[in-house]
Amino acid sequence: MSLRRVVLLRHGQTDYNVAGRMQGHLDSHLTEEGRAQARRAAPVIARMSLDRMISSDLCRAADTAEEISAASGLAVKLDQRLRETHLGEWQGRSVGEVEVDYPGAIAEWRGDPRWTPPGGESRLDVVQRSLPVVQEIDDEYADEPDEQSLLLVAHGGMIAGMVCGLLALPEATWPIIGGMGNCKWAVVARRADHPRWRLSGYNIGVT
Repeated sequence: MSLRRVVLLRHGQTDYNVAGRMQGHLDSHLTEEGRAQARRAAPVIARMSLDRMISSDLCRAADTAEEISAASGLAVKLDQRLRETHLGEWQGRSVGEVEVDYPGAIAEWRGDPRWTPPGGESRLDVVQRSLPVVQEIDDEYADEPDEQSLLLVAHGGMIAGMVCGLLALPEATWPIIGGMGNCKWAVVARRADHPRWRLSGYNIGVT
């Protein structure tokens, strides 16, 4: 076991974040503030001595990853399995607009990892498609003698789900892992003598 740490970074602020609209798989873009957030986070991330970076292929994550790459020298590999939750008919709409057409559905979705927005995917679906990204890297590094660290650049909902999956939390407890600010990150790590991942930090960032 040589993959010891996974850092999960959420993308910077987007135009949809500013407008209060749900993004899902829509390819929204970083605002100027979003790019500035990424540039402020980049030197902090660069000092973490990370070995590999993989990003969602959606622009808001990929552009954030490029800022990290410029500061750290890490190459960016894109992987669509790290995309945000597909929100189906909710994509592009505000929470208030969804509540008008689907009363109570937002609360159901937030409280039940198996609840699926119409035409979209559940939090469980997201974890099932994204968790193999870490598992594949873990397998690749299994015989490496040195400790390795991985950076994933992705999305708030996907990161929350990935953390739950890595920690092997019971599904009923998943809602206790809350949201994450733009360009904030989570860290999971494990000891050399025990294979279980542990949460080292959540919603960490710079001002």
